[in-house]
Amino acid sequence: MGAIRLRGQLVCVTEEEAQRVREHLPEHTRLTRSEPGCVAFEVVPTEDPLRWSVEERFDDRVAFDAHQERVRSGTWGRATAGIQRRYSVTEAAH
Repeated sequence: MGAIRLRGQLVCVTEEEAQRVREHLPEHTRLTRSEPGCVAFEVVPTEDPLRWSVEERFDDRVAFDAHQERVRSGTWGRATAGIQRRYSVTEAAH
């Protein structure tokens, strides 16, 4: 089992969606970075005020899957449900 990397964009359609991202992102970032197995987590605005660049790295699939479950069941997941995610996930071989 290898390290997991997620890269892509979070794409809002409206300013209201973008405001929800701005409101909830600091706490989501804090929680994610404190998760076991989180190596790196960056969500940064792009030149387009409705898009964010996303990069995540986790030690392994177990840590990544635990993160995904926390996101689905947590405040961030509820607040950003329906906002488009354009992500690719890759796994590095050991």
